[in-house]
Amino acid sequence: MDEQLFFKKLNNLCTSKDIFYFLSSLEVMSDTMAAGALQRISEVEVDDNGLKNPAVLENEVFRALCFQFECASSRLSNTGLLNALQALIKLRVDPQSTLMTSLLSESEKRLSRAQLTAENLCSLGDSLLELGRPSCATLEQIVDHMQERNIERWSPREIVMVYKILQVTAREGKQCQNLLNRLNSVTFHTVSQLSPNFTSVILNSLVVLHQTRAVFLVTALCKHSVKHVPYFTDHELVNVLEAFLYFGQNLQIFTEALERHVPRSILTMHPQTVSKVMHYCCKKMILSKPIFDAVAEDFICNADRLSTDQIAAYIIPFGTLNYLPPSASSLFRKLEAVLHTCLRHFQPHTLLNLLHSCVLIQRYPINFLPKIFSPYFLQKLQAQPPGLNRVVMSQLTQLFLSVTLECPFYQGPKLLSKYQVKACPMPHSSLDVHLFRKVKTALLYLLKKRIYFASEVSTRYFYIVDIEIKLDEEGLVLPAAQVEEVHRRIALCVDGRNRFCTHSHNLLGEEAIKQRHLQLLGYEVVQIPFFEIENLHNTRKMADYLHKKIFPCTYGFSC
Repeated sequence: MDEQLFFKKLNNLCTSKDIFYFLSSLEVMSDTMAAGALQRISEVEVDDNGLKNPAVLENEVFRALCFQFECASSRLSNTGLLNALQALIKLRVDPQSTLMTSLLSESEKRLSRAQLTAENLCSLGDSLLELGRPSCATLEQIVDHMQERNIERWSPREIVMVYKILQVTAREGKQCQNLLNRLNSVTFHTVSQLSPNFTSVILNSLVVLHQTRAVFLVTALCKHSVKHVPYFTDHELVNVLEAFLYFGQNLQIFTEALERHVPRSILTMHPQTVSKVMHYCCKKMILSKPIFDAVAEDFICNADRLSTDQIAAYIIPFGTLNYLPPSASSLFRKLEAVLHTCLRHFQPHTLLNLLHSCVLIQRYPINFLPKIFSPYFLQKLQAQPPGLNRVVMSQLTQLFLSVTLECPFYQGPKLLSKYQVKACPMPHSSLDVHLFRKVKTALLYLLKKRIYFASEVSTRYFYIVDIEIKLDEEGLVLPAAQVEEVHRRIALCVDGRNRFCTHSHNLLGEEAIKQRHLQLLGYEVVQIPFFEIENLHNTRKMADYLHKKIFPCTYGFSC
């Protein structure tokens, strides 16, 4: 049969049974046709979970094809040899079998004799990488032969193959930075031609190979990935998100593409991919309501099939970014039900992170706190990395403060004082130095003397107040050092951009709970957000703003 007609008929067949029937009707076929048949069988019989029907490998037509390839490996064309090798690897044929050993040996002979074209080299490289644990010497031979051609003329497939090979050789300690520099430069000019798969693979390679200096290439790839968001597979999207995080990329158009894609595709997305999307949003402090609302609905429907790590990955960003979705009541009812079922399966630090995130948004895990505050659980926390470091003890302290201040009806075990810290380390909520200086200058102008306010004041209750002003019973401002006759305490929270979600006026969870608790501890909290004062460029205007904000009626001074 003519090859063109053969492949046309073959590609219209959608089951291995039909393919085997078609092949058995032929008296003669070329090695290229036979290899194509193996490839078509692999396409219909292999999915993301592997070989669908292992009985295919026992079919007499399949075994006859394999026998021919085994006996005639030295007489095969390059295309027939390498296409058959790729198909058999995909079909999970034993790599130690006589058939596979014969095909691999013949491929390596032709490689050493420089008989393979660029297309052949890519096919062989793909096969060796798919098999796992390939010989670095063989991979280096492939790269050496490819470099004999002008690197500027490489196709996208050749570029991707070399990146993948360099990943493997780098793990073996081989450094090829000169080749990488040339490859990065060439790739930059081919970015617009890259498919979703090639874009994802190259970004992943740049992460693995620590190419932090390839700024122009990384930026171009990240921008190019925006149009591919709807077409990435789960694995490809995870690679792209990891690259955005690793290289510190933050593109609004990429977020918008995710906001269109995730709600529409979440029912078919793997939970690990959803977890990575939420991790990305959390790390970048991106509060995307379309994504978070969709994830909340997905959790309500599918939480029972999630692992404990995935449960935490779905929920923690809601607390970190201080957001309650419209379905919050159903979401946290489902979370409580899941926790009752699988609480014992959670790693200690994962469980603590999860419950701490809940109190940030005023969802109190009362039923589970006796476990958290128990000596047994605290010992488990201490025994596992990172142990009871300052951040972990701060989470425990804040959990305890939350139930003490916000759940007075809680009668369970308390957190022992030795596990409590005196001051809260809040990495996201550190002071904006420029903004802080601007506020202090204006306060000095307003109050005339520096003695009337104190900055970065440690309280007895874990939190640090940015600026504290004390008033007596008549509303007169007292010197900051005075401890008697203090009737009111005003806490000024100087909230820079780093205390808010990205491109948003929504406070982060850790700052929201701080301000809530300061109020419960008796402070009058006055928020000074960056977006209200960033356009006030002179001290007098700032002082007028603070006057209205802190003393809306009037103010005076105690002598």
